[in-house]
Amino acid sequence: MASRAHELVTLIGLCDGELDPKRHQSSYLTNKVGGQPDCVPGVSRQHPRCGRCAAPLVHVVQVYCPLEASPYHRTLHLFACPGAECSGRSDCWRVLRSQGLEAAAAQGPNPARGPPLSATDWCDTADDWGMEEGGGGGGGGVKEVQEEAAAPEAEAAGEADVSSQLRDLSLGDSQQGVPVLRPFFIGVAEESDLGGEEVDLQHAEELLREYERREGVAVVELEGGEDGGGQEKYEKTKARHGDAVFSRFMKEISLCPQQILRYCRGGKPLFISEPPSNVAQVVPACGSCGGSRTFELQLMPALVSLLRRKDGGAEAELEFGTVLVYTCKTSCWTAGSGSAVDEFCFVQTDPDQQLFK
Repeated sequence: MASRAHELVTLIGLCDGELDPKRHQSSYLTNKVGGQPDCVPGVSRQHPRCGRCAAPLVHVVQVYCPLEASPYHRTLHLFACPGAECSGRSDCWRVLRSQGLEAAAAQGPNPARGPPLSATDWCDTADDWGMEEGGGGGGGGVKEVQEEAAAPEAEAAGEADVSSQLRDLSLGDSQQGVPVLRPFFIGVAEESDLGGEEVDLQHAEELLREYERREGVAVVELEGGEDGGGQEKYEKTKARHGDAVFSRFMKEISLCPQQILRYCRGGKPLFISEPPSNVAQVVPACGSCGGSRTFELQLMPALVSLLRRKDGGAEAELEFGTVLVYTCKTSCWTAGSGSAVDEFCFVQTDPDQQLFK
């Protein structure tokens, strides 16, 4: 966990346009929803299966998240079981962490593409996942930076080789009967930067007021307080959810209800319903090194509507409220390892999914 001297930054993931494989070649550096997972070089392919029904899992999200001052590239892949009876169960999700030394990743068939970017070039406490400063298309930012750094003629000469290699590095091949979800880029913004003209504040307010009418919960701001700021107070009558947790969740995301992911390694998760009283014990130790785990990111309800089959299915493949991801605090990794490390998912169902549709 970061020291107090180093401020934790919460990053918000937003849908940033469909990833057309005919126009964009994704890699392990790409932040995306759906599609096929892209593997860090040197990590072997894996075919995760459901812990409940043993069915093959569908790839949900890929996040490139190197750590500050680390020599490793680092990517998280989240998978889930699309089975109706497995929806909302933590044991029906898997998160795999893959790492690879920057020097090793640079040893490819096309060194003419230019020197590799350092993992810390994209992250200030792992904070921008490869976004270009001030630019859109966050999910493809890293690849675009690399392309600009390479000479056009060198890029053209090696494009076929690189594309072939990236296909070979896929974490999992298409499997019969397993849906492939439509791929989307994930754009990134700091939560502290939200609230400008691009955010639909009126819509956010309507969502919050709708929740209050449905649940009999009033969210108000009380002036004063020891720190001179406002203090939140939640008044409830017979709210279906029994407490103020969901109200706080709605209040926290009200500036940007369309967010699909929140990232803050070492921060505090945003629960959508009352967590277990022993939540610290629910999160197991790292299965690789035995050390403790820390919160890293969570998937948000607005993501559900994007999880549709690539072949055009109209219905969302998964239902959940939020998926909390906890990873090894030291991000342990054995140099030269060819296997991804299992991390931990904690799933909470959504008490009011229709608010996000």
